[in-house]
Amino acid sequence: MDTPVVLLVGPRQAGKTTLVRQIAQQRNLHYLTLDDEVTLLAAEQDPVRMIRTLDQAVIDEIQRAPHLLLAIKRSVDEDRRPGRFLLTGSANLIALPTVADSLAGRMETLSLPPLSQSEIQSRAANWLDQAFSGQLLKPHTSWGDASLIERVLRGGYPEAISRTSAKRRTSWARQYIAALIQRDVRDIATIDKLDQLPRFLQVLAQTAGQMCNYTQLGAQTGMDGKTASRYISILEHMYLLRRINVWTSNRLNRLVKTPKLQFIDSGLLATLLSLTAEEVQLDRTRFGNVLETFVFSELLKHTTTAADDYRLMYYRDTDKVEVDFIIENSAGQLAGVEVNAAATIKQRDLNGLKKFIGLAGSRFKFGVILYDGTETLPLGDRIWAAPLASLWSD
Repeated sequence: MDTPVVLLVGPRQAGKTTLVRQIAQQRNLHYLTLDDEVTLLAAEQDPVRMIRTLDQAVIDEIQRAPHLLLAIKRSVDEDRRPGRFLLTGSANLIALPTVADSLAGRMETLSLPPLSQSEIQSRAANWLDQAFSGQLLKPHTSWGDASLIERVLRGGYPEAISRTSAKRRTSWARQYIAALIQRDVRDIATIDKLDQLPRFLQVLAQTAGQMCNYTQLGAQTGMDGKTASRYISILEHMYLLRRINVWTSNRLNRLVKTPKLQFIDSGLLATLLSLTAEEVQLDRTRFGNVLETFVFSELLKHTTTAADDYRLMYYRDTDKVEVDFIIENSAGQLAGVEVNAAATIKQRDLNGLKKFIGLAGSRFKFGVILYDGTETLPLGDRIWAAPLASLWSD
């Protein structure tokens, strides 16, 4: 570490505590968790004294006592040695007004999302870096339909992956969501009607992959559009979901166009939708949106391990022509990714990518339709069909 403070952020149960405990043990660092009520009380009563007693330390779940960051700021201003504090947070601390500027220039933030399929398969290749270098990854082996469905419905949380049955995974996911709403929401926001949040989350699950109409979303749970947007922000800060901007050639317009809602984990989304493998085998009607979430999650995870910097967006025009994901690298090159739950690709599936090529011009690098097949095949100028399994191959 070459900064005084490193903050590791991501959702609860993604593996942050396991990782920082190992680091604390290897480097002989003092380990504190604010999930411990006595430690939390000490942090609340006298944060300055607590930090003064620490030379180098790991502090887990810092969002439970965000005022500790001010004490950490004072300490590192007096002693700027790299690696003094390793923090974890299950909420986006930078979004909290009380701490937004407290560690500017003193802290590096790293992201730890749930496990990617590549990590589960113990493979290191990065799909984004490979694709932008002109080499799409190929599946390591052939994955059957049941394997894909299981991967999508399972998601990437280590605890869910470790469960031996779909019923046990669903039970864990429901308890996880309930615990977040009942406890963790209070750490980052004041909500007058907390009982509305579970129902609102169910409504959001039904609109995953769609554009955010805050007025319509709020109306389904008896709240106005402004409140609905605020509730989404809270869930976003807890790393449950994310709003992604629409791509336009005018960067300013991206800020005013309607974003699209995506959940971070397809397993949690499937639980909220009560979607089962048995239903998907009989009828794929509801599987498409969850599969799109799965691909979004995988692409998002690849951005955290990639050598280059990438931004994820989507494209939709007034004629309702869409591309599921637009990816921009640091050089401004663009790629389009479409998600297809079928094992075949039809001519109309190319419409969005072909229109986007005309808009992107010389910045267009490649387009790919990820489908439930086994072959990587050319579909025209810089457009490819690639198996979904290529996302976790080498």
